[in-house]
Amino acid sequence: MAYLRGLGVYLPAPRMTSGEIAAASGLPEWVVREKLGIHQKPVPGPDDHPARMGAWAAQEALKEAGLGGAELDVVISITDEHKDFPVWTSAPLMAQMLDAHRAWCFDLNQKCATFITALTVAEGLFASRPEIETILVAGGYRNGDLIDYRDESVRFMYDLAAGGGAAVLTRLGPGLRLLSTQLKTDPVLANTVRVPVGGTVAPLTPTNTDQYKLRVAEPELMKSRLEGVSIPGFMEVINGSLRQAGYTAADLDYLALLHMKPSAHKAVLEGLGLGAERSIYLSDYGHLGQIDPILSVQLARQAGKIGPGSLLALAAAGVGYHWGAAVLRWEEEAAEGLWS
Repeated sequence: MAYLRGLGVYLPAPRMTSGEIAAASGLPEWVVREKLGIHQKPVPGPDDHPARMGAWAAQEALKEAGLGGAELDVVISITDEHKDFPVWTSAPLMAQMLDAHRAWCFDLNQKCATFITALTVAEGLFASRPEIETILVAGGYRNGDLIDYRDESVRFMYDLAAGGGAAVLTRLGPGLRLLSTQLKTDPVLANTVRVPVGGTVAPLTPTNTDQYKLRVAEPELMKSRLEGVSIPGFMEVINGSLRQAGYTAADLDYLALLHMKPSAHKAVLEGLGLGAERSIYLSDYGHLGQIDPILSVQLARQAGKIGPGSLLALAAAGVGYHWGAAVLRWEEEAAEGLWS
């Protein structure tokens, strides 16, 4: 078994507003707000580097769990590839910042579905390694640095923001008990979104640094393919994870979705037969990549949308193209404490 015992989120102070996105892109502000669903989003300050933001979020998660870094057995970094340094693993730095000196560490990357993928990996580690008691899943995100607001083909990524998120998982409760996960990949879209330079195919040179931005290599393929597979992909992983846990969508108290355009968010809820009140739309946060599900659960707790006994589903999708869903139940102890 695996329980989420502590959650943490770090958000930089600076914000980019819908008006500023409109000015940078040439879109009318109402389109940014209503069609793209962005009112504002956090953007990084000078010291807000991804691994460090992940560690700051992890400090909050450990505090909530009542644990210290020295008690961690494993640190899994979900920091994306755009991080503090290239060709570098971020998990050891987070372990160093948290004094997690006995933990072994590794990085995991599946773009915006990385957190749910990491939950699957953590569950497997608990099942296969009886000596592991505590796992930290944490990371930061600032892929918004890579957006060219003059490029219309990346309009669906104008919401990319900055922040960090973390979850402390323990073998024993109380907390949010992980009941099931389900993952799905569509390899047809493997080459659609990428930074075209800086890798082995097209090494970075003094003449192509201006192309070090996220680009859509096959915009027509991506548009046509996603129209057919995006929402069905969400339905498949969410319903599949619910089935594994012995539930249906009608049993859900809350659905933590990543930020997407409002029409897609609505389509997922309607496909599951859920009302808008069973989720939170992240219009004031934009898209924090793999951090979105953690942020959404935090906001749901603060808003009183979930509590002891609540059944939650988390769902995300990342370019590549990869979907993931997890189902969790809030289990409490009778005595006063974190989850009571």
